[in-house]
Amino acid sequence: MLRTHHLLFYASLLLSRLADQVLLFLVPLVVYQQTGSASWTGIAFFVETLARFVAFPVCGVLSDRHPPMRLLRQSQALRALSCIAGLAAGVALHGHAALVALVLVSAACGVFTTQGVMAREVLLPHIFPGDRFERVLAHAQIADQLGMVAGPAVAAAALALWPWQGVLGVSALLFLLADAGLAWWQRQHTGALPQGRSAQGERWWVPLRTALHHIVQLPGLKPLIALAAGVNLVVGVTQATAAAMVTGLLVQSNAVYAQLQTAGAVVTVLVLAWVARVHWRGHALGVWSYTLLLAGGLMTAWAVHPAVYGLGFLLVIGFDKMFSVYIRAGRQRIIPPQDFGKTSGVVVLLNNLTQPLAGLAVGLGAQGADARGVITVLVLGMGLIGGAVLWIGRGAASPKQIG
Repeated sequence: MLRTHHLLFYASLLLSRLADQVLLFLVPLVVYQQTGSASWTGIAFFVETLARFVAFPVCGVLSDRHPPMRLLRQSQALRALSCIAGLAAGVALHGHAALVALVLVSAACGVFTTQGVMAREVLLPHIFPGDRFERVLAHAQIADQLGMVAGPAVAAAALALWPWQGVLGVSALLFLLADAGLAWWQRQHTGALPQGRSAQGERWWVPLRTALHHIVQLPGLKPLIALAAGVNLVVGVTQATAAAMVTGLLVQSNAVYAQLQTAGAVVTVLVLAWVARVHWRGHALGVWSYTLLLAGGLMTAWAVHPAVYGLGFLLVIGFDKMFSVYIRAGRQRIIPPQDFGKTSGVVVLLNNLTQPLAGLAVGLGAQGADARGVITVLVLGMGLIGGAVLWIGRGAASPKQIG
């Protein structure tokens, strides 16, 4: 059983994820409703995710140099301030200028979310040293997914009561509550937390050079990066096009879109709860999740009925986090602890660059609300990447090296 102060930590993660999910639900829906174009939602997704992922190397270095708990709390306070600034800008501006303000607020929150994610990655192995790390990751992701379950419902309910500017206020309040919960947990925690390493006199590019050296030299890291990049092609295009596909091409209501997002989060919680309880051997966790993601992507690409699209969407969203557990556990085993932050920052950037590229592909290739052609191309790209890693790995590395 989880102890009470552990639950406090996970509750803070839940509230933070809930606020993030409200924003992630809000931006593509508002942009599509205002413009009627899947291309514009793809462009908005590109701007938001590019800012989020480009920040990873810098945030990784900061997480090695400074106390990660302080960085985590700062990230939540800065996201709350960004939402408040966006609320004010949304009230003062109108039309496309207001939409630009919304997208920029989402991009800023994405950068600060990156800082929180990297700080949490450095903290987790030290907070729960007696637990199996895959179990800790699964519990942390369950907290994330519970926030994702409630996020669409909270966002939809808030939109029914207020304009989107008011929903930004809801997100700001949730970020503040998350920070209050983390502060409460910190006061009760008695163990030692990492404090960062002094880097006085170290040039800014030295940590990045170390990270790149590890990526090139450490056995097994490059295949993990390639596989994650393939998965994020499909995850990115699914997130960038879901609002347009569901409410536009398939002619469903905003409520149905919210229900689909909630169902995806529920499926993810169930999958992660299962992962936390079972012991997978070898690469079974990665193989099964990758295969199911590929199948789900094909279903969303070829769907002509809402139920078929919905099932494909659930496979993509539900098993993305299962694959993430496999990737993060492998990364934790391979990267030296003293360089984990800086190296993980660069690795996560490389893993996720395909997400904003997927959004850009949608912006350039979608036709109105129809993005099926773009989805098909990117799903096939994921399949080719997985096949190439498997083919090269058979000749170049043993299963033990790749794990």
